[in-house]
Amino acid sequence: MPTPLGEKIRTLRKAKGFTLDKLAELAESSKSYIWELENKDPPRPSADKIAKIAIALDVTPDYLITDQVQVEDATDTAFFRKYQSMAAPTKEKIRRMLDLIGDDE
Repeated sequence: MPTPLGEKIRTLRKAKGFTLDKLAELAESSKSYIWELENKDPPRPSADKIAKIAIALDVTPDYLITDQVQVEDATDTAFFRKYQSMAAPTKEKIRRMLDLIGDDE
């Protein structure tokens, strides 16, 4: 029987068009482990596993393990964390792109 965690992983994985293999590759896990998370009630996964799956799905670990974070908030938070770790030239490119997009509105 799937758990809320498994349902969230499956929904996000399918929304991104990832196969079980692709998500397993991105999360440095195995296809069978991801399948078990999605479809069974396995022992609690480690924080490291949840963090890697969250990064691969562009959400926060909090979103995956609690009901208190909405996917939109988790996606924005994950993006902001990724942005913070980018090199300065990449951040500048993103800021210029946002300025261009903002000019269309």
